Amino acid sequence: MSEAADGRPALPVKRLGALTLERVRAHGGDGAIGFHRLFDAHDFAAPVHFVDHAVLPPGTSIGLHRHGADEELYLVLEGEGTLVRDGETIAVGPGTVVVNRAGGEHGLRNTGSVPLRLFVIEVGIGGGEHES
Repeated sequence: MSEAADGRPALPVKRLGALTLERVRAHGGDGAIGFHRLFDAHDFAAPVHFVDHAVLPPGTSIGLHRHGADEELYLVLEGEGTLVRDGETIAVGPGTVVVNRAGGEHGLRNTGSVPLRLFVIEVGIGGGEHES
């Protein structure tokens, strides 16, 4: 395997269409969603905890939850839904990018008729350890 400029092993290239999705119930949400952890904390020098690919079938959700010393970014690739963030309901669709702040409550529901696909990126702040 080749090395990155910092001497660590180079990360593999991931192809979303070739991934096997694990079925999980996310944070007590409705129904099972598809999930694949693309990269984990050990893959980064920066305080990135993970990069996930999630697929929510119609009617499923990631339940309302909070994080500690980290922030999450949701990048919607496909589908439509509603995100609840600190009591505010936000319509999301392809190209929507939302930051969920540390300590904030958030959850996501697919309200459309096709799967809602997104990337979830969690980043630590203030040296915080991964909590979710």
